[in-house]
Amino acid sequence: MQLTIDLPASLPSEAYRVGLRASGETHGVVLTKPHVVDLILELAGYTSDRDLAQLRLLEPASGQGAFLLPAAERLLQAAGRHGRDPSELSTAIRAYDIDPEQVAIARRAVSALLIAHGVKRGVAQRLAAAWVIEGDFLLAREQPAYDVIVGNPPYVRIEQLAPVLQQEYRRRFSSIYDRADLYVAFIERALKLLSPEGVLSFVCADRWTLNKYGAPLRRLVTEAFGVRCYLDLHQASPFESAVIAYPAIFSIGRGKVARVKVAALKTATPDECQATLEALKTLDQGCSDGAAVAYESWFRGDEPWVLSSPEHLATLRQLEARLAPLETGDTRVRIGVATGNDRVYIVGSEADVEADRLVPLVLREDLVAGGIRDAKRFVINTFRPGSGLIDLADYPRLGRYLARHSEAVRARHVARSNPQRWFRTIDRVYPELVPVPKLLIPDIAGSNQVVLDEGRFHPHHNLYFVTSTAWDLRVLGALLSSTVALFFVWSYAVKMRGGYLRFQAQYLRRIRLPAPSAIEPRLAQALATAFERRDFVRIDALALRAYQLDVLPPFEFVDTRA
Repeated sequence: MQLTIDLPASLPSEAYRVGLRASGETHGVVLTKPHVVDLILELAGYTSDRDLAQLRLLEPASGQGAFLLPAAERLLQAAGRHGRDPSELSTAIRAYDIDPEQVAIARRAVSALLIAHGVKRGVAQRLAAAWVIEGDFLLAREQPAYDVIVGNPPYVRIEQLAPVLQQEYRRRFSSIYDRADLYVAFIERALKLLSPEGVLSFVCADRWTLNKYGAPLRRLVTEAFGVRCYLDLHQASPFESAVIAYPAIFSIGRGKVARVKVAALKTATPDECQATLEALKTLDQGCSDGAAVAYESWFRGDEPWVLSSPEHLATLRQLEARLAPLETGDTRVRIGVATGNDRVYIVGSEADVEADRLVPLVLREDLVAGGIRDAKRFVINTFRPGSGLIDLADYPRLGRYLARHSEAVRARHVARSNPQRWFRTIDRVYPELVPVPKLLIPDIAGSNQVVLDEGRFHPHHNLYFVTSTAWDLRVLGALLSSTVALFFVWSYAVKMRGGYLRFQAQYLRRIRLPAPSAIEPRLAQALATAFERRDFVRIDALALRAYQLDVLPPFEFVDTRA
């Protein structure tokens, strides 16, 4: 069977197919391990002791059948127990995929599985054709309600799709917000297809639970559904291939639940998956062996899901209630310049380009031992003061330089989307930013590595920077270098393998601070001195005083501050 797609007439078929191929290719290489699939099916309540023929199961992006085949196996076992004829099972399962090759493979596998269980070949082929459907789940017409929805939705950045397809997805799904990944739309549509007693159980990247782009989806979940279980897989490996997805398993149903079961897996081996399932069952019985905990209340609205211990969460909420965020008054967090092609736009002083087009640049790799190594690097500034691009006719040397690199420059997305402005950098370069004192913070690090630029460089886009006239930047630098400030980022940020964190602006803005006037002068001077000396033991002790804390709940991080 081929799915009938509900496409508006304004959406060209070729753009649609390009978008679908991008989605399918990304999903096809991310296969979930069989024992992880079994865990997910168990969490969804799709167990062979139930009369599964009475339920409807959906897999919205099935690939070759990582979830489909184990689900079919359970369905057949349940049918045997409850005296169901296989010919009655045509509506029990629906699985979608946009790639016809994957669909053909999945249908052959389903048919072979059914035949191996004694189903007649003709019946097996009809069931396989009815269960596995070719088409885009997100663009399918209205569906019946499903009792169980499982899977591993595709990871595709929305901006990778054809613009017209992006527009159509954004029109249909409120969860596609900012620079969202397509998987949020899969979650949104699947949730809305749940039956009154239905359960969705996905293994999926967890960025939406904390990031800015996940806010609309978090609000939908907390207001209209109930999280039943959440398993952190950051340190585990649930997929057959090595992918940097930072996944989680979550089960969500309609209606609120009294308690949310939470656990973290370290390896996701078959033994650990089974042990985790048993630990979750003990919570249902009012007991706990420490491997899983129960949250008596969940998060509200679109607030991030900070899944640390109750002690951590209590401290975080107490600090947030009495302190102001980092961006208060004129204190601002920003990111450095992105060019679209650093090999062309970052040059040395010997470059044959007009001198007033070269702006001193600092990269992440130039931060050494708490200082800045001047690598004599410059970023080419293609903008006029005020607004607008320069006229290359006024800069013949730069014009010749860019002409030599025309192919690479024009190949950038920013150039293709606006050919008349083909030579601009992605971001505007601000020469006036160079003399402004600023605190530099690398994007990816084990801990908060804060360096003071007294006014010599323009930051590159792998650096975030903080400016302020309300603060002595040495005092602010000390507070931002402390484990108290790190605690805020650690609570909210995506945690990468190896213990590293993303220090993006959205997480840095979560840091709370005492007001500059609330820090008495002797303490402020001590903080400034400790920052200059890179004395982090002293910084941490002084920061506790500034925050009026006796102790901070312990948390694990890789201390890369030195």
